[in-house]
Amino acid sequence: MKVIQRLMSVLRKKRHPPLMMGATFQKQPIPIDYRSEEGLKDRPDEQYFRPSRLPILNTRLTSFQFFQPYYDKTYDEIVVPTSLLRSPEETIVHYFSVLREAENLTEAQSGGCGSVGNAKIPYPLAYNFFTNDYQQRISYSTYLDSFKGVGHTNLLKVHKLPNDPNHPSTIPYFIEIETIEGSNKEVTYFAYYYGYMYLKKEKNQYKIHELNLYGEDFLCAAYHLWQHNAEAVVAIEYGEWCKLIKKQLPTKQDGYIKQIDIVGTDGHDYQFIFFQLTNDTDILVSQYKRNKSGQWEVMKMDPRDCLEESKKKKSHNH
Repeated sequence: MKVIQRLMSVLRKKRHPPLMMGATFQKQPIPIDYRSEEGLKDRPDEQYFRPSRLPILNTRLTSFQFFQPYYDKTYDEIVVPTSLLRSPEETIVHYFSVLREAENLTEAQSGGCGSVGNAKIPYPLAYNFFTNDYQQRISYSTYLDSFKGVGHTNLLKVHKLPNDPNHPSTIPYFIEIETIEGSNKEVTYFAYYYGYMYLKKEKNQYKIHELNLYGEDFLCAAYHLWQHNAEAVVAIEYGEWCKLIKKQLPTKQDGYIKQIDIVGTDGHDYQFIFFQLTNDTDILVSQYKRNKSGQWEVMKMDPRDCLEESKKKKSHNH
């Protein structure tokens, strides 16, 4: 019986991605099959290796007095002030402002030289930024455990995204955060994550309905280049794989936002929006196709389908 229980536990872990900082923690979306060493000789020496110098955004709640009403309360005794949930972006910024000084360091992942920040006081309040549905999916104890090893959190980027058909009736946002995490080496280190937050309106308040995070690697992009570079992604995936590019226009960049337009071989114009992460990786966040009226429409195209179709044709011809 115990053997069966252990087996079922292993299978459950394989089925469900782990939880980290209240978010579903996902693997990097770049399949290993498509990685290569192309273009490494052209890489600037420090590109991809350097951390962020962006100003942090979660600076709204810096006074310890703010947390005093929640000092001795459990999560189910707390109601988040309506003033913190008035818009989706305010909810996100306030959520991470609450978590900024929160820490859940452990013996195995320790850091600091004494008490750190506001300790675990912020977590019950932060948990109540979630919708009832999200709380049903993630218990408070599981939520708290998902922060093990984290001693500090900075919010670096927040940007609204087009509606996502896979997450209907939610408002999607892109985020990037920087954490200071403990270790068993008597040092702390910076770690960076990007991800997607989906918010829902509940009783005239905007709450977090789902959160997914991906870790940033400062060595993968440095040694396996093209999949992390917006211009190369468009040229290779939409050009070589999908034969869609008649002309690729020069990249337009505004801060961390990169826009690449192409003239399609099918007579349509296309636009690709990438966000540049702290590790200099470019992440495709939205795709658009110009319709007959001249308006940009959101589209969802996976170039890997083109590649697989090409492989099938070659196999069939042989």
